[in-house]
Parts: sequence; C-alpha cells; structure tokens
Amino acid sequence: MTTGRHTGNHSRVDYPELAARTKRFTHGTPRAINVSRDGDRVIFLRSNGPEDPVTRLWVYDVREASERLIAEPAGLLDGGAADLPEAERALRERLRLSASGIASYALDRAGELAVFPLAGQLFRADLRSGEVVHVPTSGPVVDPRLDPTGQRIGYVSGGKLYTISPEGDDSLLAGEEHVTWGLAEFIGAEEFRRYRGYWWSPDGRCVLAARVDESRVPRWHLHDPSKPEEAPTTVAYPHAGATNAAVTLHLLDLDGGWVDVHWDRETYPYLVAVSWSQAGGPLIAVLRRSQQHGLVLAVDPRTGETQVHAELADPRWVEPVPGTPGYLADGRVLVGGELAHEGYDARCLFADGSLITPPGLYVRRVAGRSRGDLLLEASDGEPSEQHIYRVPLTPSGTDAKRLTSGAGWHTAEVGGDTTVIGSMSLEQAGVRYEVFRGDTLVGTLDNHAMTPPYSPRPALERVTDRRLPTGVLYPRHHAGGRLPVLVDIYGGPGHQEVVAVRSRWLERQWWADAGFAVVSIDNRGTPGVSPSYEKAIHRRFADVILADQVDALHALAEKHTDLDLGRVAIRGWSFGGWLSALAVLRRPDVYHCGVAGAPVTDWALYDTAYTERYLGLPQDNPEVYAHNSLLEAAAEPPGERPSPLLLVHGLVDDNVVAAHTLRLSAAMLGAGRPHSMIPLTGATHMAAGGLAEKLLRIELDFIRRSLGAAS
Repeated sequence: MTTGRHTGNHSRVDYPELAARTKRFTHGTPRAINVSRDGDRVIFLRSNGPEDPVTRLWVYDVREASERLIAEPAGLLDGGAADLPEAERALRERLRLSASGIASYALDRAGELAVFPLAGQLFRADLRSGEVVHVPTSGPVVDPRLDPTGQRIGYVSGGKLYTISPEGDDSLLAGEEHVTWGLAEFIGAEEFRRYRGYWWSPDGRCVLAARVDESRVPRWHLHDPSKPEEAPTTVAYPHAGATNAAVTLHLLDLDGGWVDVHWDRETYPYLVAVSWSQAGGPLIAVLRRSQQHGLVLAVDPRTGETQVHAELADPRWVEPVPGTPGYLADGRVLVGGELAHEGYDARCLFADGSLITPPGLYVRRVAGRSRGDLLLEASDGEPSEQHIYRVPLTPSGTDAKRLTSGAGWHTAEVGGDTTVIGSMSLEQAGVRYEVFRGDTLVGTLDNHAMTPPYSPRPALERVTDRRLPTGVLYPRHHAGGRLPVLVDIYGGPGHQEVVAVRSRWLERQWWADAGFAVVSIDNRGTPGVSPSYEKAIHRRFADVILADQVDALHALAEKHTDLDLGRVAIRGWSFGGWLSALAVLRRPDVYHCGVAGAPVTDWALYDTAYTERYLGLPQDNPEVYAHNSLLEAAAEPPGERPSPLLLVHGLVDDNVVAAHTLRLSAAMLGAGRPHSMIPLTGATHMAAGGLAEKLLRIELDFIRRSLGAAS
C-alpha cells in the first residue's frame, strides 16, 4: 500500500491550512468501495494525490492484485465542466459529499458495468475492458442506475424518471408537473438515510419507483443577503408538526403497465427502506409518524398487495439497522431490532423472528453475505471501536466470530468470496483497505492521502456510574500545570465523537497545542453503548445530555488534575452547536464561553422526522419543545457573569436554516446577553471548501479572549 505521500515540505504549515488543502487529509483516500459478485474486482473512487480534489473511477483486479484507472473526468467532458443539476446538489448535501470529479457510481448485479453522472452527463464504463462511453440523455442526469442485468439504464432528470434501452432509446417512464419521480424526499434522505427513489427488478423488466408529492409541505425561502440581485430559493421544508411529503410506491413495467403498491399510508407514512433482490420480491419498511411502531412488508410485484413479515416496536422510537430488511438465501427475512427483556439490552438481527446474533453484540450494519454467512459491523462492549463479525445463518442458535483484531474502527464490503476490510486506529494515519480472498490477504488499495504532521494520543476512558465514554487530549509538549479546558462535542443521536480513530483527533490536537486540554464526551443519546443508553434522551434532550456533560467533565477533572475547571470553553456544530449554546445559557458557572455553529435553537423550526422522533409532535408536547428550546433560556435576564457566545451560521443552509441563529441572536440581544455572530455568505450546512478550517483561528481568538476575561 502506498500511503502518506507529501507535496513539498509542510512541516511549518499550520493545521488549518493543511486541513483545507487536503480536505482534512482525505484527498487521495479510496472511498465508495464495492466488490463484484464473483469477487474478481474491487471498484472504488479515489483522487490522484493529497491535494487533488478530483475523484476518478478505479478497479482493483483481485486475481492480479493490481489497480486500473477506468475513468478520468478531465478526458470525458469535451465542453469542460458544467453546473450540477439542482437535484444533484441537493443529494450531495444530504450525503455530506463535497467531492468533485466522479462523485458516485452504480453497478450492474455482476459488477462488470458501471454508470456515473459527470456534470449532468451520463457515462457507462465496462470494468473489464476499461471502455468508457458517453450516453446521450433527455436532460441533466441525477442518480443513474443500471438494471441488474446490465442492459438498461434508469436516471432522473427534472424530477422525471427515464430509462434507456440496450439500443440507446431514451424513454420517459414516469413524470408529472409539480411531482417528482425516482428521488428520495428530504426526510427520506436526511433522516432515514434512504438516498434512492427507484429500484430495478432483478430481471430488469420493471422498476419500483417512489412518487413524491410536496404540494402540502410548507415553503421556506432561503436567501443570501450578500447577493441582493438574486431571487430567494424556495424549498419545501417539513418542519416539526407540519405536513410531510406524500410518498407512494408504484411498480412500472417498461411496456407501460402500472401497479400501485398498497399499504396503510395514513398510519405508516414514512418509507424507511426498500430492497429487491433475486432471493425474493420487494421488501419495504414503513413507520408511523411517531416512529414507535413499524412494519416490514413483502410486496407482490404482480398486484402491489403487501403482506406483513415483521413488526417493529419500541415505546420510545424504532431505530432501523442499515442493511435490513432483506431476504436470506433460504427465504427467511432478515430484520434488525432490539432485545430489551430477560436482562438483555442489545441491538440485534432476527431471521423470521428468530434471534441470530449474540445478545451482547451491538449491531451497527449488515455489510453483506460471504460464503453463506453474514458479515456485520458491530461493537461488543467498547463503543469507541467497531469490528467485523461473521455470523453463520443456522436455523437456530446465535454465534459470531470476530474477524478484525486490532483496536480501532473497521468496515467491510463483500462480493463472492472477496472481502475488503477498511481499518482506522489511533496507531496509524488514515485508513488502510485490505483485500481478502477467503481468508488470504491478496493486497491493499493504494492510499495517496497526506500523512498529518502529528499523531494525537488521546486518553479514552469511561467515567461516572453511567460509564460515559470520554477522551482527553493534552498539548504535545505539555510539561505539567493547569490548562484551560476546551470541550469539543456533538452529543446528539446517531454520531459518536469518542472513537479510537486518529483522524478524529487531528483538529483537537491543534486546539490542544494552542494551550488547551481538549475534552470530548459521548453522553447518553449517542450510539454504540446500548439501546437504553441511546434512548434515555426521549422527550428530555436538554436535561439528560447537559447533566451527562457536566458530570463527566467533573469526573475527568478528578482524574486529570491539570484540567482547570475555572476556564472552560465549549464548541460544536449542528446538534453540537445547540448543545454548546445550551451549556453557556444554562450553566455559565461551568462553561465560561462557547462557539455554536449552525445550532438548532428552536426545535419547532427543525424537520419532522428527526424532531418528532425524540420530542413528539409540538402540538401534543408544547412544554417539551419550550423546555428544549434555546430561545426561552436566551430571553431570561442574564446573571452577574453571563458567558459570551459566538454564533456561526451559513446563510443558505437548507437543513438547519439561518433563522435559528438569527432568532437566538435577537433573543440574546433583547436580554442583554453578550454574544457575537459570523454569517457565512453562500455557505450550506457543510461549510465546505475550506470554510470550516478558516474559522478555526477566529474561534481560537474568541475563546482566548473570553477565557482571559473570565479568569
């Protein structure tokens, strides 16, 4: 494996500049990895070097243990780069994807052919011969996908679903004015990680397509005031308590036939997951709006009628397992769920209702099937690590063999008897992808990412009686003595900060070297520990999360006597921005200043599926929304020594809209609370293009001045 390539001497270049140039040391790293069905090819995207943002399509030949470049973007666009279709921009925002070049691709079932969009144009690549051809289309292309047989191509353009025949005939399959076909709605992509809106039948003769009607969804208007000559952008935004998009499914025959899929959409409006494989017909997972009950339904592709295969239920909320539901080879249906009885507190897999994973295993994702067994990404007792497990699909009993040994974070992709295992740890820079044929290591995928200039060594430990995962990082040349504390957090559902991965601590080492003891805490509500740990925040975000943060900070200070709790700053983005502002407003005795990036300040302004999952409907629980809002706390008269707060927000953020920060600032101003605000012109929720890195020095200056004044 090639790794750690350098472009000149960067030893004197500060972290923010290096991180911006290298996209936080990820340029040149393989991503979007897939394995062909026969296991002969590993397909992936990668740029050519540590400062090259343009990703290309590559194939690793498993038999030859060698790589081949398949598609070079610069050689494919005769007319140069063009603007991305708006739907493609929206999809990338949902995926948090800021890559240029070939951003995504799709394969046929055998993994012999690939299609990909590039600047709105469609290309097809033969992965065996390396031939790449441009395919003419009716309009700019979004989400092109080959049918499993490799004969036809589907794509979306202008909200309409098209197909291209083997002869090259481009036909409209479904399209209506003011309705989209074949694309995931905002909620599906942003909150349920369902980024697709259509699925080919195994024989390539039919498409299962989503029809999305947003006519009743509230319209919000986003505008960047730095461009007064431009009209506002109008988006359909389903805020908490409002009407969602109407999502229906339809089976579309290529000859013009049309069958509606029937389920009780009034009771189960959320379409969470869809699968369609050779092992059986379509399977869909649907949830009630409250998300406390759901169904796994088998769809009859001839009639569209559905049959219940499994029920999903939890008094707090149902948490689907990625990679489920799906048919096993023996016809059983694989479903993810939770085991919360007889002393168990586990996230498990079931086949036709029978438990097939050990109850101590916290299953995070089904990676695929290998030699008749399941390969899983899971944790077992240590939330900062993720390992790969092999689970035999026996009719009864539970067993799992761990395949990865080194401490760290491991992922897997499977095809035939070939497995690609990606490994990250505190001991190595970047990610190492190893290719196995059976149990034999064949080789590795080259990684051209830059090696960072230092190797953080955080102390990871569990504290308090709740065993909260924490990490503490000191300056590299700390000679002892009391240090101001920077709490760097997220704290929300679905994301962990305290993980045994070096890259997650690189920016924190820069902060530490600036003179701080950097602390990260994964409070209750974050994944990886147990379902009960995750769901303790139900209906009570603020109290549980802030109490855990404060208790863990004090517990760490008892063990790490260099932590000066008389000088504590806190910073975070998105949910972490909400938590930073909450900490400063409610506990100025503990947190003496804060930086809140793109914070959700009023949960009634955030989207339906996320907010209602944890807080319920605002019309049913107004007191819950008020208690978890920052606006009421901000409007209260400040005490004698209110803690200053720096607010940062992208003005064209379509996820957490800028109104959140503007309303918080108005409330703080009205109450006489000290704060500053940085509006990011033209920025979305990602703050991409090096913007986040440029903010670091401004944040550092604010925190130093604020803590100096506090002390």
